[in-house]
Amino acid sequence: MATKLQNFTTIPDYSCYLVHIMAHLTTEDDRVRAVAGLLLKNNAKTITKSPPEVVEYVKVTVLVAFRDRVKEVRDAAGQVIVTMMGSLEVVQWPEALMKLVEGLDSTDPIIKVSSFSVLEKACEDYPKKLDKDVNGQRPLDFMIPKFIQLADDPNARIRSHAITSLSHFIAIRSQSLFANIDPYMACLFRRAGDDSADVRRGVCSSLVLLLVARPDRLIPDMHSVAQFMLYTTQDKDENVALEACEFWLTFAEEPDLTAHLAPLVPDLAPVLLKCMVYSEEDLAWLVGPEEDADVADKESDIKPRHYGGGKGHAMESSAAEQGGQKPKVSAALDDEDEFDDFDEEFDEDGATEWNLRKCAAAALDILAVRFGDDLLKILLPHLNERLHSQDWLQKESAILALGAMAEGCIDAIEPHLPMIVPFLIETLNDPKPLVRSIACWTLGRYAHWCTNFETDEHRNQFFVPAMEGLLKMVLDTNKRVQEAGCSAFATLEEDAGSRLAPYLEPILRNLMYAFEKYQQKNLLILYDALGTLADAVGNALENPMFVEILMPPLIRRWQTLADDDDDLIPLLECLSSITMATGHGFAPYAQAVFGRCVQIVHHSLLAWEEYHRNPELDEPERPFLIVSLDLLSGLVQGLGGTVEALIATSNPPLLPLVGICLKHPQAPVRQSAYALIGDMAISCFGVLRVYVPTLMPEIISQIEPEPKFDFISASNNAAWSVGEIALRYGSDPEFNQFVKPLIGRLVPILLNVRSPKSLTENAAVTIGRIALVAPQDVAPYLDTFAQQWCQALWEIKDNEEKDSAFRGFCLLIQANPAGVSKHFVWFCNAVVKWKSPSPELRDMFTKILHGFKEMSGPQWSQQISTYPPPLQEALRTLYGV
Repeated sequence: MATKLQNFTTIPDYSCYLVHIMAHLTTEDDRVRAVAGLLLKNNAKTITKSPPEVVEYVKVTVLVAFRDRVKEVRDAAGQVIVTMMGSLEVVQWPEALMKLVEGLDSTDPIIKVSSFSVLEKACEDYPKKLDKDVNGQRPLDFMIPKFIQLADDPNARIRSHAITSLSHFIAIRSQSLFANIDPYMACLFRRAGDDSADVRRGVCSSLVLLLVARPDRLIPDMHSVAQFMLYTTQDKDENVALEACEFWLTFAEEPDLTAHLAPLVPDLAPVLLKCMVYSEEDLAWLVGPEEDADVADKESDIKPRHYGGGKGHAMESSAAEQGGQKPKVSAALDDEDEFDDFDEEFDEDGATEWNLRKCAAAALDILAVRFGDDLLKILLPHLNERLHSQDWLQKESAILALGAMAEGCIDAIEPHLPMIVPFLIETLNDPKPLVRSIACWTLGRYAHWCTNFETDEHRNQFFVPAMEGLLKMVLDTNKRVQEAGCSAFATLEEDAGSRLAPYLEPILRNLMYAFEKYQQKNLLILYDALGTLADAVGNALENPMFVEILMPPLIRRWQTLADDDDDLIPLLECLSSITMATGHGFAPYAQAVFGRCVQIVHHSLLAWEEYHRNPELDEPERPFLIVSLDLLSGLVQGLGGTVEALIATSNPPLLPLVGICLKHPQAPVRQSAYALIGDMAISCFGVLRVYVPTLMPEIISQIEPEPKFDFISASNNAAWSVGEIALRYGSDPEFNQFVKPLIGRLVPILLNVRSPKSLTENAAVTIGRIALVAPQDVAPYLDTFAQQWCQALWEIKDNEEKDSAFRGFCLLIQANPAGVSKHFVWFCNAVVKWKSPSPELRDMFTKILHGFKEMSGPQWSQQISTYPPPLQEALRTLYGV
C-alpha cells in the first residue's frame, strides 16, 4: 500500500485530487477526507515543483476546506496551509495570510480560533519568513499590534495563541515586535495574573526569551518581574511553574546578568529548594515495589544507548575536545543531554522528561558556580532543617540540593564534608529506595574529595566507608538503587584510579555477583563500571586471581549472545578495556575473542558491501564493526607482541579487512581502524610492516587541515598512527618515500588557525616523530612551521609522546639552526614549560641553548633581554643561559 501511495505522488495533478476530496466530497466519510488532507500535507512540502495550475487550484481549494464544518477536515486543511506557506512563502501566497488574519476578526469563535491556531503554528515554524517585506509592506507591522490587542480577548484560547505567537518573534529580534515593545511589555504584565494556566505559561516563556534578547527592557522592572517569577515558580500548575523556573535557569546562565541576579538569590534559593521536592505526579511514576531486583525489565524501561564513536587519540590537554573523548579510550557511548547527570536518577517511564524538580536542581547547580559561599550561607539553615526532617521527601530534596551544589560550592562546602560524607554514607541505609538512590548520586558528586586523601585517617574514615557503602548499594534489592549505586561507584573509580588496587578482590567479587543478579537495564551500567575499573587500575588487574574472578562470568555471557545481538555491543566495549588492563592474563581467552571479532568485522563489511549494491536494504548497524575493532585494539595493546601469532593465522586475514575499514564511509569506523593500525605499530610492527606501503596512501589522505566535524577524530587517529609507524621504521630508508607527502599534509594543519586543537597537537607530535627518524628530510621545512609547532605543544602535559616529538624537533634544529632563529623565543618558551624532560631531551635542550648563546656572542644578552622576564629567569635557572 505504501508503495502504491508513493507511486501516486508522481502523478502531476495528484494534489488536485486530494484537495478536491477534502474540500468538495462532503458526502464521503469524514475520516477519508481528513486522510486526504494529511496526504496532501506531505505533498505540500514540495508544492513548488508542481505545475502552476496545480499550485493555484490547491491554494484556492484548501482555503475552502479550511472553513469546513468538520473539525478533522479543518485541522488537516490548517496543516496543509502551514506547510504550503512555508514552502511558497508569503510573497507567493499572500491570500492565505490575509484570510487567516481576517479570520481573527470573525464573530464565529470556531473560525477565529482555527485561524489563530494556524497562524501560531506558522509563527513557530518560520518566524523569519514572516518577518519580511511583501510587495512593499511588512505583514508583521499589522499582525503584531493585532496579536497584542487579542492578548486581552475574552476567550482564553485566543489569549494563549496571541501570547505564544508573539513570543516566536523575540529570539529572531523582529523589528516589527521591537517597534511595539512598550505595548508588548504592558500586555505581558497585564496577563501575568491570567486565570488561564496556558496564558500564564506563555507569559513566563516570553519573559525567559526577553531576558536573553532584550534584558535592557526587563532590568528596570526586575523587582516586579522577579516577584512575579518567584510566585509563579510555585504555581499549582507544574507546567507553569516549570516555565517560570526556566527563567531562573536562564538568568543564572547569563554571566553578564550576575550582578542583577545577586540581590534576588536570598529569596530565590529557598524557592528552588522547595521545587526540588518530589511532586505527587513524580511519585505516581516513580514509586513501585521496594524490592524489585528479581523483576525482569520491560523493554520500555531500557533507555536507548547511542553507539557512534570509536577509539580516539588526543593529547591530554585536549582530551575533552570532540565528543568528550579521552586519550585512547573508547567513546562509543554518547552523552544523552546537558543535564543527564540529574536525569540518571529518574529514568523510569515519564520521569525521564524534563520537569520542575530537575530544572530547579540545574538552576541551583549554576547558582552555586556563580555565588559559591554566599549561596551556601543562604541555604545552610534550610538544608540542616530538611536533612534532619522526619519527612523523607524533605530529606531527599535536601540531599539532591547538596549534590547539585557540589561543583560550584565545593570550596565553601569542603569544611563541612567531614560531617556531610558520613551522613550520606549512613543515609545509604535509609528504608526509602528514593532516598538511598539520591544519596548514592550525591556521594558520587563528592567522590573526588573522598578519594583525594593524604592520610590513613582520611582513607579509613571517608574513602573506604564510601567505597564499601556504594558497593553495598550495587547489590541493593531495588533496581533504582542498584543503578544509582553502580553509576556512583563508577565515578568513584575514575577519581580513585590506582588507589583501588589494594581492594580489587572484594570489588571484583561484588561486581561479578551483581553481574549474575542484574536485570538487562542495570547490566548495561555494570558493563560501564567494569570497563571504568579496568581503566582506573590498569595492569593491577593482570593478577591471575583477579582474572579468574572477572572473566568466567563475562565469557559465559559472551558465549550466549549471537553476533548480531545488540546486547553484545556493550560487552565488547567492556572487554576492550579489560583486555588492555589484564594484559597477558587475558591469554587463555584471547584466541576465541580475537577470532570472533575478526568474523564480526568480516560479516559487517560484507553487509555494507551488499547494502551499497542494493540501497533498498536496511543500512547495516555500524556499532558491531566499531566495537569489534576497538576490542581488537585492546587485545593488541594487552597482549603485546604475542598477538602476532593470532594476526598471522587469522581467517580471514585481518589486515586486508582493516584496510577496507580505512576507506569505510562512516567516520567512526575509520577512526577505530586507524587506532588499531597505531596500536599494531606499537605492539606488533612485524606483521603490519608488509602492509604499510599499501595502507599509507589512504592514511595520508585522511589527514586534513579542516576536516568535517564528524571526521576530526578519524583524522586525529590517522595522524597519530603515522607517528607510531615512523618510530618503528627508525632509520630504515624505506620510510623516506612517505616523508614528503606526510609533511605536505601535516604542516598545513599547524598553519591553519581553524584546525581543531586536538588535530593540531597530534600533527605536531607526528612531525616531531617523523623528524626523529628522518631529520634531514624534514629540516628544510623548519622555518615554515617552527613557531606554530612550539605553540601547539607547550601546554601539553609531559609524557613519552611529547618527549619523542621534542627530541625530533631538536634534531631539526641541529640540522637547520637557521630554520628556528626567527622563532627562537617560541622554542625557549616551549622548553621552559617542561617539568620533567627525559635526561636525553634535557641534554639536547642544554646543548641547543648554549650553542645558540655561543653562536650569538655579545648579541645574546641583547636578544634575551627582549624576552618576557619570567622566561629570562626560567632559562637562567633551568639551563644557565
